[in-house]
Amino acid sequence: MLVLLPPSEGKADGGRGRPFDPGALSLPGLGPAREEVLEELVGLCCADEEKARDVLGLSEGLRGEVARNARLRSAPARPAGEIYTGVLYDALGLATLSPAAKRRAARSLLVFSGLWGAVGIKDRIPSYRCPGGVRLPGLGALSTHWREPLAAVLPEAAGTGPVLDLRSTAYAQMWRPKGELAERTVTVRVLQSAVVDGVEKRTVVSHFNKATKGRIVRALLEDGAAPGTPAALVEAVRGLGYVVEEPAAGRKPGKPRALDVVVSEL
Repeated sequence: MLVLLPPSEGKADGGRGRPFDPGALSLPGLGPAREEVLEELVGLCCADEEKARDVLGLSEGLRGEVARNARLRSAPARPAGEIYTGVLYDALGLATLSPAAKRRAARSLLVFSGLWGAVGIKDRIPSYRCPGGVRLPGLGALSTHWREPLAAVLPEAAGTGPVLDLRSTAYAQMWRPKGELAERTVTVRVLQSAVVDGVEKRTVVSHFNKATKGRIVRALLEDGAAPGTPAALVEAVRGLGYVVEEPAAGRKPGKPRALDVVVSEL
């Protein structure tokens, strides 16, 4: 099983480690596309701080992120699983997984990124700021830049098992599975169920959507689940105690299997 995660906008500091080695990252076929983004991002942040802030959508309080990007090539690096923070990663709790679950996480988790395309959680990267929805002056929209390179490497990375796609919209636009691979892909929407005046109402949650997804991944890793098909993946999630439903419209050929996970407590 391959699990696709979004990154976090906020990131931990790189600490005191050595700089990242581009040749040591997972999915080496993404190397040329990574270098193109890195070259333009560093150049932009070195040349014009105000323009870089505007391009990256940074507030005045995040001005320091421009200087951080300017030093990416020499900045200290740490495993991506330690760099990414935020609601989903807090709920996932990579550092507190059991040894066996950590090994499963290293094999199955891929984090999408506007700068790197996608990385494994053991890949050593520096802290950076480059959202997937950014449009760099020279390369254009990063979602477009990454489509072809990711399409070339991800089918092999996915193997023959199911793909659990938990990416947010900006990162889903970077690569969409097609054909048979799409039919092995499962997407998840989190709904909160509440009874109001005796009637159940369901609403899409945002902040806690990330937390629920993080908890699901953690539970699958700790449970040792190794589903060989999308149907088995759905049953594995149900087996963790979640209410899982498929939209009434059902599945469409050549499209991912869309699931609703219904929770009453967030």
